[in-house]
Amino acid sequence: MFVIYRSIPWFTSNTIHPNATSTAQRREGDISNAFASLSGSPPKPLDARFADIKTRLIQGNEARIEASWSRLLTELRKETQDIIEKGSSIIPEIQYQDLSSASTTFRSALKKYGVAVIRNVLPENEALALKTDIREYIAANAERTRAFPPENPQVYELYWSPSQVRARSHPNLLHTQKWLMEEFWHTSPPAPAPIKQQQQQQQQPPPLISTSHPVTYADRFRIRLPGDNKFALGPHVDGGSCERWEDAGYGGRRANGVYEAIFDGRWEDFDAWAARPRLGVNSDLYAGTGACSMFRMFQGWLSMSTTGPGEGTLLVNPLFKLATAYYLLRPFFTPKAPSSPDSPAAAQQQEWTLCDPQTATLPGSSPGQGQELTQADHPHLLLPQTMISLPRVHPGDYVVWHCDTIHAVDPTHCGAHDSSVLYIPVCPLTQRNAEALERQRRAFLVGATSPDFGDEGAVAEGAHVGRMDVEGFVQMEEAAGRVEGLRAMGLEAWDSDAEGLGAGQREVLDRANKIMGFYD
Repeated sequence: MFVIYRSIPWFTSNTIHPNATSTAQRREGDISNAFASLSGSPPKPLDARFADIKTRLIQGNEARIEASWSRLLTELRKETQDIIEKGSSIIPEIQYQDLSSASTTFRSALKKYGVAVIRNVLPENEALALKTDIREYIAANAERTRAFPPENPQVYELYWSPSQVRARSHPNLLHTQKWLMEEFWHTSPPAPAPIKQQQQQQQQPPPLISTSHPVTYADRFRIRLPGDNKFALGPHVDGGSCERWEDAGYGGRRANGVYEAIFDGRWEDFDAWAARPRLGVNSDLYAGTGACSMFRMFQGWLSMSTTGPGEGTLLVNPLFKLATAYYLLRPFFTPKAPSSPDSPAAAQQQEWTLCDPQTATLPGSSPGQGQELTQADHPHLLLPQTMISLPRVHPGDYVVWHCDTIHAVDPTHCGAHDSSVLYIPVCPLTQRNAEALERQRRAFLVGATSPDFGDEGAVAEGAHVGRMDVEGFVQMEEAAGRVEGLRAMGLEAWDSDAEGLGAGQREVLDRANKIMGFYD
């Protein structure tokens, strides 16, 4: 049925030839290289230019920034108490079969808190079979597989096991991803926005994005064992660190920059669900190991175990919009007087003032690594109390959180059984994502490391026993009569003539087909 892939030149290639859209070569490493706290190395002082970047971001707008900071701290005091009181019950849940009739309560909670648990996306027996198969894959290739920590692996540098490839292309998962993108993200102008800005946005061509066409991102997996305290990744935000304040990253204070409203002293107007400003983002200016080159609307994982709070699972911060505004504005302010980071006084508005002059400090930021947060650097968030454990999850549950969300993992796995997940984010089809998908497809072809996680030429799984190769995957999808999994992997052309598509969708499908080699 689906034979188009066999006529494409890349299909018979035995080597990876990154095209002109390739990013800078990644540093080889494991997950510990992506975060300063896991690497064991102290963060390096930032270049002096960051003082200039901060100064320019608020120049001429200092009074509005100070006023917005004051309003933000007032709201944080209210919301932190609400989260502390409600705990894990604040995280919305829904059954996979109920997605089409999701309640207003669920929708409102996901939009406010930025996280959700979707139950039974895969049947439990299927999810458990994925874990059984992946353990067999590890055992068959133990001497050829990197993992962290090497002496007692918990996170594996593997990308092309049959379990991972099957899960990413599962029709239930793709349907869930499409629903999440279509229901919660939008491409209209942020509201309320200045009239002039609205007029400018209305005159722009339609954005080149399709939330109806999820694409696959090849990430790792975790099988965390009871007692582990090495994979103790504290509160952090993926998608770069310093880039959030840089014009070349998230757009700074420029019109249509992702965080323009926050840097303009209007954090209340910040729309975390606006996709248009994120299409031009470069969240990896420093070629960081594990830095994602795709636009992930949601990060996510598929559970392969029954895991409860304290059992090596995920912690999230439901402050979401308030927390985003806070960690972006925090570098511009300093305590008036030294105080203990655990002191309630440290979290009071009157103890803080706008830096004059601005320094080069961005607390928790390190070029090429993820943004990290601590109680000492970000006291108003009350992180020890507002980092909330997920409710108990079961095999087949899919957990998603917005790409700006602060999250962490339990510092110690205190449970009796493994805590196992496949990392599978939610990615729309955009031109940048198609370019990343083309590189990723070449890696899949030869069993190379997924491009974001090391040297694109490193054929890390090429000799692995039992690896899912492109022929096997295509045969599997053809036998099931499925095409969407092939499209999500860049192995089948998208139909830009399908009914119901907008102009921007048709254009991005055509561009993606050309990038993938389906069009001349």
